[in-house]
Amino acid sequence: MDKMTEQEGASLDVVGENIQALKQILPDAFTEDKIDFDALRQLLGDAVDEGEGKYGLNWHGKKKARQIALTPSTGTLRPCPEESVDWDTTQNLFIEGDNLEVLKLLQKSYANKVKMIYIDPPYNTGNEFIYPDKFQDNLDTYLRYTGQKGEEGFKTSSNTESSGRYHTNWLNMIYPRLKLGRNLLRDDGVIFISIDDNEDANMKKICDEIFGEENFCAKFVWQKKYSRDNRPLIGTTHEYILMYAKNIASFSETRNLLPPSEESLKVYRNPNNDPRGRWRPIPLTAQAGHATPSQFYEITTPTGAKHNPPEGRCWSVTKERFEELLKEGKIYFGKDGSSQPNLIRYIDEVKGFVPWTWLPSSDVGHTDSAMKEFYSILSKEAAFETPKPTTLLTHFLRIATKKDDYILDFFAGTGSMAHSTIGLNSEDAGSRKFIMVQLPELCDEKSSAFKAGYRTIADIGKERIRRAGAKIKEENPDHDGDLGFKVFRLDSSNIRVWTPDRNDLEGTLYEHTEHLVPGRSEEDVLYELLLKRGVDLTVPIESKEISGKTVYSIGYGVLFACLNTTINRDEVEELAQGIAAWHKELSPASDTQVVFRDSAFADDVAKTNMTAILEQNGIKHVRSL
Repeated sequence: MDKMTEQEGASLDVVGENIQALKQILPDAFTEDKIDFDALRQLLGDAVDEGEGKYGLNWHGKKKARQIALTPSTGTLRPCPEESVDWDTTQNLFIEGDNLEVLKLLQKSYANKVKMIYIDPPYNTGNEFIYPDKFQDNLDTYLRYTGQKGEEGFKTSSNTESSGRYHTNWLNMIYPRLKLGRNLLRDDGVIFISIDDNEDANMKKICDEIFGEENFCAKFVWQKKYSRDNRPLIGTTHEYILMYAKNIASFSETRNLLPPSEESLKVYRNPNNDPRGRWRPIPLTAQAGHATPSQFYEITTPTGAKHNPPEGRCWSVTKERFEELLKEGKIYFGKDGSSQPNLIRYIDEVKGFVPWTWLPSSDVGHTDSAMKEFYSILSKEAAFETPKPTTLLTHFLRIATKKDDYILDFFAGTGSMAHSTIGLNSEDAGSRKFIMVQLPELCDEKSSAFKAGYRTIADIGKERIRRAGAKIKEENPDHDGDLGFKVFRLDSSNIRVWTPDRNDLEGTLYEHTEHLVPGRSEEDVLYELLLKRGVDLTVPIESKEISGKTVYSIGYGVLFACLNTTINRDEVEELAQGIAAWHKELSPASDTQVVFRDSAFADDVAKTNMTAILEQNGIKHVRSL
């Protein structure tokens, strides 16, 4: 029986994964399991750029920011059923914690699964800015900030230009988070990033580097205000939303057209009482740049008038196709039957429209409508300065997602994206699943939100999703979609790290006879096992009593766990055979792992016998904590 190592207690080792991938592609670049960079350069040939002046965005701390993204987390996510809605059935997640650590922890379970990421990160306006110095170091800093460890009193700080690192602090914050977020996207996945003029140029350069310039899709301009303000030098009425694909070729195959609005359909009329219904005329000409000879011909109208394509243009269809359309009654020659021909397009042929980069407030909402929407769910007592309207976020969901996709927002704020997701699901009977991540940023004690009982922004977000779900159910009693969410909270690992005191090795050995952190529940440990094994956090967990012990089956038998504190020799046979029988009954699609508490076994003989019996029944991966 193998014991889980300290490395296995950490999140995905991105560096190790990259090295293994490189070894598969270019094995000749390795010598004794180390990279031979001279050999690597030779194998890559002219693709290696060794020039001094390279185009790109550089700043103080960029190397460290890249390393931070590659450093595994030793934390875990602890379940909070009491704060959740429909814990046993929901597929949605709300994770409270520093998003840098959380993104690391999600790498195994959600890599290449997310279809769409939307984030609304801090805009670097010089106001309170909690991320730059507080959360780029490690999990320990976060635990102190939230009062889970040692000192309290970490406060937000102003990221002012006088600090000398105005842009640098922001870049060091956002860079590793975007690197980790990209890993979670599917090959046809996309990311939308809200930003304003403070960091728009830098954000564009960072995304060009992380996602590739070739995967830039669009820069949307959102009209966030609709009324004038004469106080500033120049009134700012817009923000930007950058859109990048992980692989633009793959995304182009799955992109959605937007459903036509009633406004856009007003041009479809039926002046001639056509039995097929409303229609509109479409010009039958096109630019002649790539035309074929078959697109140049003379057309005679029903009145005898003759038409050739205008100078520099051609007919958009060949003569053969034109004759077919004419027979089908789909050519319009104007009211008098002598005008230049137009194609008749019926309203039932309109499948949708290509999205535009201009997003007027009349179409997708504005900051005022966002606040009114927020107040309608919570109240003015929980006021939040900058929520995004769900109409805007739903617009992006319509562009990028199908009905059963994963959506991630790791700057979740008050949960606008979660609200938008369940709202769209209720409209189109979808089953989209959200993953929200929000730092438990403290509400100011003088704020109305704090006085109303909300201690953190995360508390506001959770309550908003609860109430939004309840409102959807109230307005649509027959709706049977997923309106719940599982809450998890970032914390240190449940598995104790071996940290010997060299001045008291005997005492250290005694303290580490139990490898799990005191005070942690079996459920805490189970969900950490899911993260380390790379299993979805919403998979079903069943339990059975076998030989007087509680045994858990996770993900229909992908993982079994027995975390009882004692397993005697005479209990091993019955327990092992019971697990093997359950495993056979479930017949999981992938290799099964069985995990026990190391300190539970009476002696090494009991452990050895357990492993042997399980291996005889086809379960080869037996581990201990």
